Amino acid sequence: MKNGKNTNAGKTVVRILKDTKPIAGWLLLGALISLVSVALSLATPAFVRNLSDLLYNYWEPVHLGEPAVFDNAAFAVGCVLLAAAYAGSSLAAIGEMLIMNNVVSKHFTCAIRIRMSDKIRRLPVRYVDQTPNGEIISHMTDDVSVMGTTVHSFLETLISGVLKLLGIIVLIFILNPILACAVIVFVPLSLVLSAKIAGKSEKYFATVRKKNGELYALTEETFTGFDTVKAFHLEGRQRDRQSELCGDMREAAQKGTFLASIVQPIVALSNNIAYIVICILGGVFVANNLFGMSVGTIMAFVIYARMFAGPLESIAQGFSMLQQTIASAERVYKMLDEEEMTEATEETAPKGEGNVQFENVDFSYDPKQPLIQGLTIDVRAGEKVAIVGPTGGGKTTIVNLLMRFYDVDGGRILVDGKDIMKMPRNALRSVFSMVLQDTWLFSGTIYDNIAYGRPDATEEEVHEAAKRAHIDRFIRSLPQGYDTVINEETTNISGGQKQLLTIARAYLANRPILILDEATSNVDTRTEILIQKTMDDLMKDRTSFVIAHRLSTIVDADTILVVNHGTIVEQGTHRELLAKNGFYAEIYNSQYELLN
Repeated sequence: MKNGKNTNAGKTVVRILKDTKPIAGWLLLGALISLVSVALSLATPAFVRNLSDLLYNYWEPVHLGEPAVFDNAAFAVGCVLLAAAYAGSSLAAIGEMLIMNNVVSKHFTCAIRIRMSDKIRRLPVRYVDQTPNGEIISHMTDDVSVMGTTVHSFLETLISGVLKLLGIIVLIFILNPILACAVIVFVPLSLVLSAKIAGKSEKYFATVRKKNGELYALTEETFTGFDTVKAFHLEGRQRDRQSELCGDMREAAQKGTFLASIVQPIVALSNNIAYIVICILGGVFVANNLFGMSVGTIMAFVIYARMFAGPLESIAQGFSMLQQTIASAERVYKMLDEEEMTEATEETAPKGEGNVQFENVDFSYDPKQPLIQGLTIDVRAGEKVAIVGPTGGGKTTIVNLLMRFYDVDGGRILVDGKDIMKMPRNALRSVFSMVLQDTWLFSGTIYDNIAYGRPDATEEEVHEAAKRAHIDRFIRSLPQGYDTVINEETTNISGGQKQLLTIARAYLANRPILILDEATSNVDTRTEILIQKTMDDLMKDRTSFVIAHRLSTIVDADTILVVNHGTIVEQGTHRELLAKNGFYAEIYNSQYELLN
């Protein structure tokens, strides 16, 4: 944007046209059908002219008392041709509409949405973390729909608009050049005004699209945290934020729509002036028998003048729609142009032994705010490593780097002696199982949710994983058992039960390295003890990273890493760290009054 005007509009339009290449054949077919519709519609005034002259040439002598013969056959043929032209034009227009609706909805917009979905899969986690979900949804729904609508109306604007306009101009000049000049004299002025006014509306439509994305994000945020909003009586604040966004959106939409709406009245005004001129001049020419003007010719001119408004308004509407499309398309293409994750080409994978080394690792989410500096860890296969520390100290960040959700800024991370930057992410993640504090379940059966991490598992293996997670009895108590469907909001099971299902999923995956991020935070004390015993069995001979605030769950860890501000400030066993009476002991004592 420069001075409110988009300097990349041309490039955006060219890019949209390139995206229509896969449906070029259908567009060509639609264009041919549209061309037939235009040709037939342009022929109808000629048939009306012939019929009018036929009737006038018969009734004028009859009115004067002179003998006259009416050509019934010619009149019948003319009526049939007129009806066929109108019917053919309408059928062709319907056929073109059906083709374009089918092609655009099923191919163009669908293809772009598939590209966007695939793009999200290749984008770094950083992009999803920094972009509200509602805004992404807005890009994939509303913005793509606007692009599809423009492609759909492309033929109507280009063929039914431009070609029809040119066809009318040629035909009226053939009929009578003087009257033709009266019709088209106002066309350049109206088109120039239309283009300028439509251009000024662009910035307002861009604001509408931006505010619409923010509104999607706010709505998604409100409904996701609906219980929290109700609990803290924040309905008023959310309503005020929504009202503010809607107000900004309404104001921009009103200004943009007003500018876009006055285009058609300008076109209609110029057309009506031309219509008046035709009636006056045509009447004078017929009355004085000038230029060979006939009544039929005047009627044909009147019809062409009335038809003239259609393509002009179509072109004017195209200018207006183009501005909205550019604003939407740029948001879509901005997302499609986001830098993707770099992927290793070397098809290597960890051996599955479970050795992990961090070698002088540096990382920060914001370059201006360093987080992890010079982190060095050496974890041997089968060790249980606990990571503790204050909120924001970098505990989860260590796991994010290990899983390559984020890439290190410096240093390197090795899994079984291989640099994780040199292996594909899917190969790296195939050796990890994760249970996070924030549970994720999808709308589907309980069975499918447990088997998600290992779709080829047998029914017995799924049931065994549920038993080890101490959720099997609860599942069997449900009316549909393992076939119980978890609803979209996962509100038909408790938070603790969600956590147990994700733990069962990790058991079933049975991978050599476990990551447990506050995995028992949502279960009661008794269940926590049961799960902890089962986890101890599961973690035998497996490398485990346990992030915990509840220190009772990690007292038996082989190594405890105490992280603060991205740096390991202490390292050792539970007893060793207590004996140091340092930062770990301070955290521990804040939770328990008695040691041991």
